[in-house]
Amino acid sequence: MFGRKPIEERLAERRAKLPPLKEGQHFEHGPAKFVFVFLIVFLVVAHLIGLVVLMVIDLN
Repeated sequence: MFGRKPIEERLAERRAKLPPLKEGQHFEHGPAKFVFVFLIVFLVVAHLIGLVVLMVIDLN
């Protein structure tokens, strides 16, 4: 449209310019890594708080 390449071609060209991923690097998007780590930490803390609450009210 209007002399521009289709978006698929532009994305493919941009992707081809990126360097190859390093071994062991799974997140190439910083915010995604932040959200993933935050959710894991949140779940662990929530489980620990739940365990402490159950111990305090003495439910087995």
